[in-house]
Amino acid sequence: MKIGDQKEAVKMAFDQLRANKMRSGLTILGIVIGVVTVIAISSVINGLNSNVSAWVETMGTNVLWVFRFPVIGVRPTTEMLTRKQLTRDDADAIAQLPHVAAVSPGLQYTNHQFGQGSVTAKYGQHKSENVSLEGDTPSVTQVYDFDIAAGRYFTEQDEERAADVTVLGHDTAEDLFGAAENPIGKEVQIEGRTFTVVGTLEKRKAPFGGGKNPDDNFAYFPVSTFHKLHPEVLDYWISVKFDDQKNKQLVTDEIQELLRRRRKVRNEAEDNFAIFGSDSLTRLWTQITGSLFLLMFGLSAVGLMVGGVGVMNIMLVSVTERTREIGVRKAIGATKRIILTQFTLEAVTLCALGGLIGILVGSGLAFGLKYILSSSVSVFWVIAAFLCSCAIGLVFGIYPAWKAANLNPIDALRYE
Repeated sequence: MKIGDQKEAVKMAFDQLRANKMRSGLTILGIVIGVVTVIAISSVINGLNSNVSAWVETMGTNVLWVFRFPVIGVRPTTEMLTRKQLTRDDADAIAQLPHVAAVSPGLQYTNHQFGQGSVTAKYGQHKSENVSLEGDTPSVTQVYDFDIAAGRYFTEQDEERAADVTVLGHDTAEDLFGAAENPIGKEVQIEGRTFTVVGTLEKRKAPFGGGKNPDDNFAYFPVSTFHKLHPEVLDYWISVKFDDQKNKQLVTDEIQELLRRRRKVRNEAEDNFAIFGSDSLTRLWTQITGSLFLLMFGLSAVGLMVGGVGVMNIMLVSVTERTREIGVRKAIGATKRIILTQFTLEAVTLCALGGLIGILVGSGLAFGLKYILSSSVSVFWVIAAFLCSCAIGLVFGIYPAWKAANLNPIDALRYE
């Protein structure tokens, strides 16, 4: 088919759209809905992926966590819950391994309900609800890159003296002191005891871009001080920072061998502890977004299929309405291939227009969602959605085009 014929086919397609605006609009509505669904959902997933990746990076890419059972993406069994707890001596032993830069054993008291703690902190008439308590060693600042907003973190001397000092998370400090008052040196009441605030932390990045990060509603203490509040909590969570990403597997294997030996695990038995890193969070998130992708694919496929059926329907109607025209074109020399290409190109043009409208609407919707959820338009999915809309026009336009190309010229000229 010559370029002039292709241009004529496209022109005729737009002529048909202008002549039947309502019918054409309803026909491509399914295509528009399908493309909007692809753009909107892919944009939200893309935005959330970026935020989760940034959040995971703030937890440290060179950090491993050791606990008595896995806590990411796994429901603990009864056997896991009854395992022997890790100890501070285990942490000290891990700190002696080569390639280990720093180790921090920590204890937490949260009694979580809907992801929140259960302690109330007080300062004068001000309260901060649902605060979680954590006991750490001073080496925690070597494991995690804490951003100190004011004051300092607790020291070895604080740990040795079991000093009644605390470092407050951003939200806890803001609830108690507001933005104007300096919290350093002030005394707060937590579970009936008085603690001096020696430092506060900067606000942390939220995992999904908006809202609050639960880690901002914490009160941190030296481990020895934490024992005064909750001597019953002995379930250590060990954070291990290693020197280089390339040594991650080596460090993991060394920790595994060390703990199996210290915990007297038989050769044939499985580990009675778990070692995991930030990649575990990434894998879990990938599984979740994989399900969202399947949902997106299903919803957009339904919309595109409905749109494809509508395109086939309008093209069949168009063939019937233009039967005499087809007969005239064949009588003056148009071949089957020319007619077939013309009507197929009309269907593709119709769907491409629906794809373009869907991209505009979907991109606008994604931009609006940016103020509610994390959202970032993906160029890949924009191109993929547009190509899918064109492919729908090609697939569902073939039969009407074939029917037009195979009309008998004499019967077509006699058609009224």
